[in-house]
Amino acid sequence: MSDAKFPKLFIPGPVHVDDEILRAMGSYPLGHRTSEFRALYGRLIPKLKQILFCSERVFVMTNSGTGIMEACIRNLVKGRVLNLVCGAFSDRWHKIAKACAKPADAVSVPWGMANKPEAVDAALATGKYDTVTVVHNESSTGVMNPVAEIGQLVRRKYPDVLVCVDTVSSMAGAPMKFDEWGVDVMLASCQKAWGLPPGIAIAAVSQRALERAKTVEGRGEYFDFLLYAKSDDNSETPNTPSTSHFVALDLQCDRILREGIEARWARHRRLAEKVRGWARRRWELFPEPGYESLTLTCIKNPGPLDVEGLIKAIFKKHNARLANGYGDLKNKTWRISHMADLQDGDIDELIGWIEAELAG
Repeated sequence: MSDAKFPKLFIPGPVHVDDEILRAMGSYPLGHRTSEFRALYGRLIPKLKQILFCSERVFVMTNSGTGIMEACIRNLVKGRVLNLVCGAFSDRWHKIAKACAKPADAVSVPWGMANKPEAVDAALATGKYDTVTVVHNESSTGVMNPVAEIGQLVRRKYPDVLVCVDTVSSMAGAPMKFDEWGVDVMLASCQKAWGLPPGIAIAAVSQRALERAKTVEGRGEYFDFLLYAKSDDNSETPNTPSTSHFVALDLQCDRILREGIEARWARHRRLAEKVRGWARRRWELFPEPGYESLTLTCIKNPGPLDVEGLIKAIFKKHNARLANGYGDLKNKTWRISHMADLQDGDIDELIGWIEAELAG
C-alpha cells in the first residue's frame, strides 16, 4: 500500500498511518482463544505499561474511546460525579454520565480556557463527589489541561475520589505518567497519537478503581472492568477483540520504544512549536496562553480567511486534509494535527502548501 494513494491526514483523527502499520493490520486473523493470541497479548501489555509509565493494569478494548468514557461512569461512580468541561469532548463525558442516570455536575469554563486545579479543589471541598472526569487534550479547542497537577491534588487532598482522564488525542504523543500523576483511569483511542486505524481503545486502570468497581451495581457487561481484569490474568479479553489491531499495536509499540518515548514526546513538542510559531505570525491561537496542545493546533480565524475554501483547496491540490473548527467553532477556528508518525518534513510541506494558497 502506498501513502500516495490516500489523503495525507492532518486532522485530529483518524491520523496519517504509516504503510508498515497498514500491512500489519492486513495480517491474517488470530483466534482470540489460542496460545498465539495469548503470547501476543503477553508481550503487548508490558510494552504499553512501559510507554504509559504504569505499574497497574492496562486493558485493550475493541471500541472507541467513548466506550471507556462510559465504562468509567458505569464502573466507578457510586455516588456523584464531577465533570470538568472545557469543550465538546469534556462535555460529552457529562452527557454520558447523565445518560447513564448517574448524578453529575459540570464545572465549566469558556471554550479556549483550561480547567484549573483551583476550581477542582473548590468543587471537591463540598464533599459531594466520589469521581472526577477531565479531558487532558481537548481537541475541539486545542487546549491541554494540567492533568498532572489535578491528579496529584486530588490524590493528596481527596484520597477517596477517583480521577478519570480522557487522553484520547494525547496518549503516546504528549508526556504522561500514569503512576506519578495519581490518576485512576487513563484512556485513549488508537487512531490519534498512536497512529493506527480506528477500532480499539487503551485504558490504564488502577487497583483503586477495580476495588471501587466491586461496590458499584449496574456496571453492565461489555465494559465491566472486573471482567477485563479477570481475562487479563489469562492474557485474554472477555469478548472477541480486533486481533489485527493487537498485531498493529504491538508493532507500533516496538517502533515507539525504538524511537524512545521521551524522544517521541520531544518530536511532538517540536512539531507543535513549529506550527504555533508559524500560525502566530499570521493569526492568533485559540487556546489561552500556556495551555496549548502538543498534538494539534487550533487557530483563530480573524474573519477574512475562507477556512472552508482553504481546506478544500489543500485537499484538491495536494491530497491532504485539514480540519475546520468543531461545532460552533466551525469557520471561527481551524485545526492542524501534528501527532503520531508525522515528521518535520510533513509539517514543512504542509505549511508551504498553505502559504502558496494564501498567496493566491
